[in-house]
Amino acid sequence: MRGPNGLARAAVRFKPSAFVGTFVALFMAAVIVSACGILLETGVRASVPAERYAGAPVVAAADQRAHRTTGSGEDRDTESVPLPDKARLDAALAARAARAPGASAAIADVSFPVHDVRTGNTPATAHGWGSTAFTGAELASGTAPRTGEVVTGDGAAVGDRITLDTPSGKRQFTVSGTTKTPGTVWFTDTQAMALSGHPGRADAIAVLAKPGVTAAALADQVAERLGDAAEVHTGDGRGAVETPGLAYAKDMLTGLGGSFGGTATMVAVFTAAGTVTLSVGQRRREYALLRAIGATPRQIRRTIATEALLVAPLAGALGCLPGTALATWWFGQLRDKGAVPAAVDLSVSWIPMLVAVGATVVTSLFAGYMAARRPSRTKPGEALRDASVERLRIGWIRTPLGVAALGGGIALSGVAANEKGENAANAALGVVMLFMLAVALLGPLIARACAALFGLPLRAAGAPASLAAANSRTNARRLASAITPIVLAMAFASTLVFMHTSEDRVTEKQQRAGLVADRVVTGPAGLASDAVARAKATEGVATAVGLTRTSVLVHEHGALQSVSTQGFTGTGADLARVQDLGVREGSLDALKPGTVALAKALADDTGAHVGGRVALLLPDGTKASPQVVATYDRGLGLSQVTLPQADLAPHTSTVALPTELLVKGPVQASALAPLGTVTDAAGYATAKNTDRELNAWANTTMAAVLGGFAAIAAANTLVMTVLDRRRELGTLRLIGTTRRQVRDMIRWEALLVTSAGILLGTAIAIATLIPLTNGMTGEGPYIPPLLYGSFVAAVLGLGFACTALPARAALR
Repeated sequence: MRGPNGLARAAVRFKPSAFVGTFVALFMAAVIVSACGILLETGVRASVPAERYAGAPVVAAADQRAHRTTGSGEDRDTESVPLPDKARLDAALAARAARAPGASAAIADVSFPVHDVRTGNTPATAHGWGSTAFTGAELASGTAPRTGEVVTGDGAAVGDRITLDTPSGKRQFTVSGTTKTPGTVWFTDTQAMALSGHPGRADAIAVLAKPGVTAAALADQVAERLGDAAEVHTGDGRGAVETPGLAYAKDMLTGLGGSFGGTATMVAVFTAAGTVTLSVGQRRREYALLRAIGATPRQIRRTIATEALLVAPLAGALGCLPGTALATWWFGQLRDKGAVPAAVDLSVSWIPMLVAVGATVVTSLFAGYMAARRPSRTKPGEALRDASVERLRIGWIRTPLGVAALGGGIALSGVAANEKGENAANAALGVVMLFMLAVALLGPLIARACAALFGLPLRAAGAPASLAAANSRTNARRLASAITPIVLAMAFASTLVFMHTSEDRVTEKQQRAGLVADRVVTGPAGLASDAVARAKATEGVATAVGLTRTSVLVHEHGALQSVSTQGFTGTGADLARVQDLGVREGSLDALKPGTVALAKALADDTGAHVGGRVALLLPDGTKASPQVVATYDRGLGLSQVTLPQADLAPHTSTVALPTELLVKGPVQASALAPLGTVTDAAGYATAKNTDRELNAWANTTMAAVLGGFAAIAAANTLVMTVLDRRRELGTLRLIGTTRRQVRDMIRWEALLVTSAGILLGTAIAIATLIPLTNGMTGEGPYIPPLLYGSFVAAVLGLGFACTALPARAALR
């Protein structure tokens, strides 16, 4: 008899079909693992080359992350999250940085939006003229600006008078010079600081070096001068200062590759392991014969391990190619949708590839070892008996673990009910994973129960259906291996997709009920600083309220969370005339500087109450503790935090430039058209749905990745189980069963398998969605019938196609 290595090579060489299913499962696992690994690595390594600050070797800026430390000693833990807006630093620090021995100059740099009234409120970016020392911008004509003057690159001539709408209001300036840089204007450094809306605060401090001083040496000197007042950056770190979206992109990519990637990897490895186990189990007759002719248990285990080493590395290596393509497409979509800065590149290295190949090899070896325990330990006579007739045994390790996973899923669903947003989504994935683990571990018992339940009507549906019921009841392990990936596909796809439909439905309903304004005015680059005053002066306008949309950070569920926030102009009574927030306690009339109104769910989560105070981190990281004067119900559709504009605006980049305008009164849309794009309440609610497009796309993509992988795994498993039954199907033909009867039996079995998978997957999804959506929206899940029907139809079609086609081939 050949040695283990020879047996393994012979098996792969002469019976390659027996390993195709295993190869496909490991290949798909490598695709998922490598794609998520590439996204995770990109999140860790993401950087942006400096552009604006390329001419400044050292840049000092404020910390753009919020930090919170809990515990002490060994239990000390610090979390940090990106700030919603830019944090600024004291402009006076420029003088301290300039005193560094190697510094030739230090410039307090500011950038802020302005609108050129002369050209129809064309947006532009304003800076101080001192920044030209490191940007290299040069005059095409005229002179540098003085107070009351401006240098522009937008077609004005020297001596022209132009009106610019700045965060500090509209001002007239004389053009002192021109450049060849369109979309940019320059003021004196002092006037730029005053007009930015953040007097005395700079976006960053650019430090120039004396001849012969290296960037590293200068950075050390500047850091010593500034201490903890600023962070000092060199190299690509300067690019992060001028790209505020980079921190969010890094967190998002890390979360996508780590959190979702971890779940996806577990699913991939879990499914691949099940396929390897099925493949080994299908060859139990071969192992029984080997045991009967004298093969030792060690030789059986070594044979299976060698088979894994022959198949897994190749499957893993080839899977990295489409995995890289998937990561490239996914990353490109995120960049196109604005979630990732255009300057960030995808990081592809050997690390995710090695992890993917290693994961497939380890999975194959472990699954093969676990599956080989019984055939390698069984005595030769018992092995032959077990190979001929399946015996369903209750595993004393597997069954308790399955029960524990079921209990863990139920417990975690309770945790998910108390979470919000991304935490709720992550908890939902954990709930599905635990329930899926329970289904896999208890699979044979569940399959036997499903066969018994569905067998009752099948036995009354004719000979083929009765035979299908008997086969399913007798071969519970085979049935379980087919049901599990179908449950996986249905559960993950339903949970992720219907979680979004549920949240989206409640959000839209709250928007439509809460927006009572007659007209809504918006602008792609914000509205003019005097838009509210001009709207109030328009005939037919009873109330006009300007809104600034942003986010603040609150401590919620043990972590810093970003929550939607609106700042409003006027009084709380004015706001109540254009927005019905659904006040539960308190009154919007009491809203004034130093106060806040909170969504009821947020108030409950943070322990805030009317009359008390709530700790907030404003968009730029400034701490605030406003008094709560009202709580309301429609936070999901409108805004979770409502603050007076006077408290919020100084901590945003737009300052006095509102993002939208709500108008109450019988005013014609044409009368408001000069202010921006005018819609009614219904049109505004429809337009706001596009703001959730990224979240909807992300959920759909994750559902497609996980559900698609599970669907391929299900197809792979169904094909494997049918092709493995050639002997059985041939025997049925020999005893007189017609070809049509055999095909009908296969169809009935496919219907049983898919129906059981659909019902179990749906049950898991509902058990996950009910507490999850109640915690997120306060309502039960919304499952669109047509969308759910398409899922069911897809699973049924997959089941019938993946059994009928191989059955036809097996009957030839």
